[in-house]
Amino acid sequence: MASEKSKVRVTVSENGPYIVTGDIPLAKHTIATDAEGGSEAWQKGPAVAHRETYALCRCGASQTKPFCDGSHLKIGFAGAETASRDAYLNQAKVLDGPTLQLTDAESLCAFGRFCDPNGNVWSQVTQTDDHEVRTMFIRQVNDCPSGRLVAWDKASGKPVEHALPVSIGLIEDPEQQCSGPLWLQGGIPIVAADGFEYEVRNRVTLCRCGASKNKPFCDGTHAAIKFRDS
Repeated sequence: MASEKSKVRVTVSENGPYIVTGDIPLAKHTIATDAEGGSEAWQKGPAVAHRETYALCRCGASQTKPFCDGSHLKIGFAGAETASRDAYLNQAKVLDGPTLQLTDAESLCAFGRFCDPNGNVWSQVTQTDDHEVRTMFIRQVNDCPSGRLVAWDKASGKPVEHALPVSIGLIEDPEQQCSGPLWLQGGIPIVAADGFEYEVRNRVTLCRCGASKNKPFCDGTHAAIKFRDS
């Protein structure tokens, strides 16, 4: 018999919703900011009730967000997947530092902006022999919801990834006055509409405003169009 873990997945339906299987927990995650408006921390909200298998809106038009209500059929949603199917490391640039490296796959940016405070992570990586900077750098990189940014330990050659529970977050961004993408955490498999299995990663963001040019992944367009989950 297949284990419960093997049932955990998100399947992209053709021009339709994301089908979530495996009873994956769902909750709101809000970007909390500092006095200057910089992204500082994640605030997790209460769990959202759901069935063991559920459909999450992908077109942005559902009246029962985050769940699908069939609106994709009414609006003729065109949800063709256009994202690269290359592995993350084949898409990423490498920035070198004294003790850590930073890989950056810019096309995956979901505009969470955790990379910006404290001089930004691209500058911090060059100072990772300083304990305070190293700690700050690792925290900010790991708060990047899309996994665009990954820190790597040069001594071991392994990623410095915070363990995340298998769950889906509904991102809210009060600073930008918008709702963000779906935040898949903990290595949830994603299956394309044609059956292709995307690389499993610890942090992934999926578009739920319907307007990303990098479907099924978020490209930050929700902020430009002020998408709201309400």
